[in-house]
Amino acid sequence: MASALLDVKRVILKIGTSVLLDSEGKVSGIKAEGFSRQIKAVKDTGIDVIVVSSGAIACGMEAMGLSKKPKQIARKQALASVGQGLLMKIYMDAFARVGLKVSQVLLTHEDTKSRSRCLNLLNTIDTLLTMDVVPIINENDTLSFQEIMFGDNDNLSALIAQITNADLLLLLSDVDGLYDKDPNRFPGARLISTVRKIDEGVEKLANGTRSEKSVGGMVSKLEAAKKAGHYGIPTRLIRGDAKDVVLRVLRGEEVGTLFLAKKKRLARKKCWIAFAFKTKGKLWVDEGAERAITSRGGSLLPSGITGVEGDFARGECVEISNNSGKVVGRGIANYSSSDVSQIKGSKSVEIEKKLGYKYTEEVIHRDNMVVL
Repeated sequence: MASALLDVKRVILKIGTSVLLDSEGKVSGIKAEGFSRQIKAVKDTGIDVIVVSSGAIACGMEAMGLSKKPKQIARKQALASVGQGLLMKIYMDAFARVGLKVSQVLLTHEDTKSRSRCLNLLNTIDTLLTMDVVPIINENDTLSFQEIMFGDNDNLSALIAQITNADLLLLLSDVDGLYDKDPNRFPGARLISTVRKIDEGVEKLANGTRSEKSVGGMVSKLEAAKKAGHYGIPTRLIRGDAKDVVLRVLRGEEVGTLFLAKKKRLARKKCWIAFAFKTKGKLWVDEGAERAITSRGGSLLPSGITGVEGDFARGECVEISNNSGKVVGRGIANYSSSDVSQIKGSKSVEIEKKLGYKYTEEVIHRDNMVVL
């Protein structure tokens, strides 16, 4: 596995809020400079580095003299507005000390849903890298609202890895990696060095964050690793404050936990459906439809739908669940929730009779569906 990492040409470096804080809980310029020096060394080897960094809200809290993060979205957005400039000033100063320039890229979830915007984003990032500028990406918390928020920069970093065709995703956190038990409660907890597949057993090992200044936790890190893995990108979770940890990983040292990627990449369109689009509802299917979807590569027909949940329009993304509640896929609906409610359980030839019109025979076509 060490030899594989030597072939990395582009790496996404996700820097969590917790690894930027000093002993007093403040975002530290010294910590940022430590990362800038490592990134300079990595870039000198010919590897592209793209940074996804949290910390805007923490900087805003510090500027406003707050020790506890507010729960209201509007106040979080206000703090992000105050703090984003301060965060970038810290990075600009830190990278200037090693002779590098940085750029700010702020994104909302809507940006990643649009293929044209993603192409523009990729072109801009590629241009910045050719100009020897380090892109620093963050969610645009000031504009994002609850329904379209990424929720954390772990998931954003996985999407950026997909969009920019990265070879490796590094998640820098305040933990050494994934343990078989909570190391804070069980001193004998064992660090898991390699995860071949993120299944239900692995997901049960995750715990949410307790930090007042960060978002996410182990749950979001597993989600990010799963998303990157579907696109063929391995993820390594490492302790961000360990000395020269980024350099050590890229030199082939096995640090933290490595999440292996799937050998067969999902097509880019399938990745958008699986991970970039926010689901607006859910369709429940019977056993026959589940088998058709998961085993025979079939589309979802109205005859196999047993229930409809949520309010969605034609062209929006929905989850597909079996009767036991397990999500088996996602897809772009050809009919609205109200339409599906009328035609569920019916044969395709009955669609026009029940609705008065007919778009397609399939509620979700196979080409617009991904099996999870």
